Amino acid sequence: MLPLEELKSVIQELLPGVPLDLEAGSLLVSSKDLITVCRCLKNTERFSLDYLANLTVVDYPPERMEVIYHFYSMLKKHGPVALKVKVEREKPSVPSVTPLWRGAEFQEREAYDLFGVVFEGHPDLRRILMWEGFKGHPMRKDYIVEDQDAVETLSP
Repeated sequence: MLPLEELKSVIQELLPGVPLDLEAGSLLVSSKDLITVCRCLKNTERFSLDYLANLTVVDYPPERMEVIYHFYSMLKKHGPVALKVKVEREKPSVPSVTPLWRGAEFQEREAYDLFGVVFEGHPDLRRILMWEGFKGHPMRKDYIVEDQDAVETLSP
C-alpha cells in the first residue's frame, strides 16, 4: 500500500475539491465527503479496499466524537487504511457505508446503540446490544452508571 501522504495525494488527484487531512496515521475526511472517498477507496483498482475490518467511535467530550474506519484489500493483500470523520457530539451523524460494505451494518448499529451516532441511510438502524427502552448511550464518557446497590422505596 502507498504511504499515507502519497495515498492522500493520489485521492486528491482523483477527487479534486475533496479536502483531506492527515491526523495520527489516519486520513481525515468530512462527513459530507465520506461516501465519495469510501467509494474511491473501494472501487479504484489501485486501492481495492474491499474489506471493512472495523468501525468504531471515540468520544472526546465535551465537543466532538470521531467515527473511525479500518479498511483492507483482500484482493491486493494490503492495509490497513484508517479513515476518520469528526462529528459534533450534540447530534453525531454520518452517512452509512453499509451500501458499500455490507459488514458495516452490525458495526454501525453497535456504534449507534453505544455512542448515539446516527448513520444516515442505514437499512435497519436500531439498538443491537441494549434494549429498546434503555436510556442513554453507555460508552459515552458522560454516561452515568445506575447504582445497582441503591434501594428504591416504593410508596403504597
